[in-house]
Amino acid sequence: MKTQLLSKIEKTIESLDVSTISDERKQILQPFIDYLKSKISNKQPIRLNFICTHNSRRSHLSQVWAQTLAYHFEIKDMQCFSGGTEATAMFPKVAETLSKQGFSIQKLSETSNPVYAIKYAESEHPVICFSKTYDDAFNPNHGFGAIMTCDSANEACPMVMGAEGRFPITYEDPKAFDGTALQDEKYLERSMQIAMEMKYVFRKVSKENPS
Repeated sequence: MKTQLLSKIEKTIESLDVSTISDERKQILQPFIDYLKSKISNKQPIRLNFICTHNSRRSHLSQVWAQTLAYHFEIKDMQCFSGGTEATAMFPKVAETLSKQGFSIQKLSETSNPVYAIKYAESEHPVICFSKTYDDAFNPNHGFGAIMTCDSANEACPMVMGAEGRFPITYEDPKAFDGTALQDEKYLERSMQIAMEMKYVFRKVSKENPS
């Protein structure tokens, strides 16, 4: 039986108004939606790798929200991963932002590149987040969809080896506001944008909304 999302996450999702997504963004998201529909109709497992240059901010936010929204809309047999063109560390503000939005977060290691377990539902496996290259052994090496979440990674990786689909869905980097009075606001803004677009995507591919 499907368990409930953590209550604050449920409220966050309910607050997201997908009607505010622009037609331009919907066109950008459509090939990704088509890919997911094809995988579901062919009863194939879905593996997604969200890729950004440093695998530190946008790719992790996208990985976590995609896994959460897929679960919310009961998309089966789907796993989300993330990676970069180089490995650094997940920026602490990402974990802080997701925690404020209702995720339960456990820091599993105290290294220069910490590992985080991010839970969205009480009885489901957490999303495991740490910075790595997109072709790291932790990630799938074939048969996955590659979602390019930043312009620089999109330009640096015209081909992602092993990917069966490549989808540029880029977001502005909240890093630009690090150390400023707007930092908290901009990280939340970016997380909410990603959550809203993932809600739009997975609602579109769910059985309840096949159109």
